[in-house]
Amino acid sequence: MSKKHPVIAVTGSSGAGTTTVKRAFEHIFFREKINAAVIEGDSFHCLSRMEFKDAVKKAEAEGNMHFSHFGPQANHFAKLAELFKTYGETGGGKKRYYIHSDEEAAEHNKRLNTSLNPGEFTPWEDVPAGSDVLFYEGLHGLVKTDDVDVSQHVDLGIGVVPIVNLEWIQKIHRDGAERGYSADVIVDTILRRMPDYVNYITPQFSRTDINFQRVSTVDTSNPFITRDIPTPDESFIVIRFREPKGVDFPYLLNMIPNSFMSRRNTLVVPGAKMGFAMELILAPIIQDMIAGKSK
Repeated sequence: MSKKHPVIAVTGSSGAGTTTVKRAFEHIFFREKINAAVIEGDSFHCLSRMEFKDAVKKAEAEGNMHFSHFGPQANHFAKLAELFKTYGETGGGKKRYYIHSDEEAAEHNKRLNTSLNPGEFTPWEDVPAGSDVLFYEGLHGLVKTDDVDVSQHVDLGIGVVPIVNLEWIQKIHRDGAERGYSADVIVDTILRRMPDYVNYITPQFSRTDINFQRVSTVDTSNPFITRDIPTPDESFIVIRFREPKGVDFPYLLNMIPNSFMSRRNTLVVPGAKMGFAMELILAPIIQDMIAGKSK
C-alpha cells in the first residue's frame, strides 16, 4: 500500500459496466485537477487477437474447452502485480496499450512510428512521470492466484458487479450490436469462460473496498431471449462497503432521493442515480488520498 503513490483498481467482468465507474472517476479527477496514470486491463493480456484464437483452437484440440481471457494462461498477472508494486514504491512502472480499432491503431502508429494493427499491442513503455495516482480499469485489478497476488498492492479497490443474468444480457446485446457476433457465438463464449469466471473473476469482489452491484427490477430469468437491457429506471444499485466505519450514511441518504439501507454496510440507490452516488461516495476518498500524499 502507498500513501505517496496510490493505486486505484476498478474491476469487473466483460459487459459488467466498469465504464460507468471509469467516467465517475474521470469527473472527479477533472474537478480535483488530479493527474491520473490510466491503465487499461486489456493491455495485460498476453496474447494478441490472432494468438488468442489460435490458443483456443489448440486448447480445444487437447480437450480443454474452457480456455479464456479470464484465466492466467491468457494474462500477465505477474506483470500487473509488478506495475502496481513499482508504482506504489516509485510512481513509475511499465505499461502498454491493446489496440481495439483502426482509429486506435492510427493514433498509436503516429505516436510511436510503428505499423501495428487492431488486436495487437504497443511496445512496453514507461508510465509518464509526475502522476498523482494510478488508475486501473479492467478484469483483474484484484486478482489472486497461488503464485501472484495483485490485490495486495491496491489502495482502493472498486467492484462493478451486476447480477449475473443482467451481466449476460448486457454482454449479449453489446457483442451483438458493437461486434456483430451471433447469439450462439456469444453464448459459447459465456460457457467457455465460466470456470475462469468462477475461479478468477468472482473472488475479487470479496477483496474490494466498495462494490456497486446493479440489480434489475424486471424479469431477467432467461437472459438468452431477453430483447432489451433493463434501463437504469428498472434497476437498483446495491452498494456494499467493506468497512462502513467513517461512511456518512445519513448524508448519502439525504442527498440521494429514494435511497435506503438494507444492511449496516449496504446502501441501495435507484439505478438512475448510479453515477451521482459514485461521485458522492468516491470524491471524499480520492480527496483524502491526495491529501495523504503531502503528509
